[in-house]
Amino acid sequence: MKIKHQLSIFNALTRLLIIVVLWFVLPMLIQNVVYKHINKSLLEKKQKFIQHLDKEEINDYIVGNDSSDTYASYSMLHNSFLQLSRLPENQVMKKTAFVNEPRIIEDETNEYRILQYAFVYEDSKYLLEIGSSLNEIKDLTFIIKAFIIILFGVVIILTFIVDTFYIEYLLKPFYKIINTKIRNANDPDSFDYTPVASHTADFEELDTVLNQMMKRIGEVFKNEKQFIANVSHELMTPISLLKNRLENLLQNESLDDNAVDKIAASLRTLDMLKKIINNLLLISKIENNQYAANEKVAVADVIRDLIIDLEDRFEEKNITLFNKASTDFEFTANQTLIHILLYNLIVNAIKYNHIGGSIAILDGIEDRNYFIEISDSGIGMNENQLLHIFERFSRISTDQDGQGLGLAIVHTIANFHNIIILVTSKAETGTTFKLLFPSELK
Repeated sequence: MKIKHQLSIFNALTRLLIIVVLWFVLPMLIQNVVYKHINKSLLEKKQKFIQHLDKEEINDYIVGNDSSDTYASYSMLHNSFLQLSRLPENQVMKKTAFVNEPRIIEDETNEYRILQYAFVYEDSKYLLEIGSSLNEIKDLTFIIKAFIIILFGVVIILTFIVDTFYIEYLLKPFYKIINTKIRNANDPDSFDYTPVASHTADFEELDTVLNQMMKRIGEVFKNEKQFIANVSHELMTPISLLKNRLENLLQNESLDDNAVDKIAASLRTLDMLKKIINNLLLISKIENNQYAANEKVAVADVIRDLIIDLEDRFEEKNITLFNKASTDFEFTANQTLIHILLYNLIVNAIKYNHIGGSIAILDGIEDRNYFIEISDSGIGMNENQLLHIFERFSRISTDQDGQGLGLAIVHTIANFHNIIILVTSKAETGTTFKLLFPSELK
């Protein structure tokens, strides 16, 4: 998951947690404030009632209430009541208390906040209860909860949108660094050292460190390529001298057949060594951009020429060739290098094929890109071999001649021309090399 999505989700979860906390905490805070207000109001009512109370009024209450020991009065809307009761002499009560209790008034049950005040008047105990309805508080609490949900729901949606755009803005230099400097950098020479503008010091530091790291890698690559080129060049002179001496030695008629065979074997070894060095020089020159890619190359024509040149090899292993490459496509490249690339792939398809096998060459246009497929019915490769086929001196089979540089050269030439190579293979079934050329289609 991308970091911008993680940050957006984290912010949304944080706000959701705040809503949950407020859902439980805010109503409690409101309830405490309202209870304090109600308690104060009930105490004021109690104080007024007690101030105007005397024995005659108490007797009037009791007599007026059919000589019962309780007097009660209620508001029309049942949102408050006042009740006076006589207490038994032996009953003990806290002088003042606040309780929440349901009361039935005219067959209607409501929850009340009740002040209970016990007092003695002329040696008689009385209990004064003054209640205030809690229905309004419950309604208020429900409204507050609903308001919180709606408000924070809107806030979460709006801030999520704002966060997404803001995080996208903050991370824009990060993705630019990835796209321009990492994803498209196949080698130090193609690396873009241009500083990426950023409002964040961290990304500026990342950009600077990447530039410094790639410069160090570039120096290492340069030294390695130069070393290979120098060594290869220096080795060519003694090899040529040895070859000339051995060839001259073969002209000596005094040599027996055994000596001639040994000299001929040495010449073959020198030829193989010379070929390896030439291949390493070729790779080094390509990597050092010593070839120009300014020619118009018709790929299908190159394949047709190669098939003619390799006709003897096809007949030698009785291989059936199906050449369906006929697309009229040209692209700007180096003619010699493209010839070497396709030559190595076709030769490999012959070399690792079975006697009486087949090779199919197909081309076409796919997603506005020209492609070539070279498939064989040969020995194929397993997954482990596929991982190393483009490494230098890596060989698919030790039963075949070669130095393991053919596919390394193919890979180097492909990178030089921005050609993508896709390989699929199955042991004892065959291998397919698919080349995707850079688009030059209109």
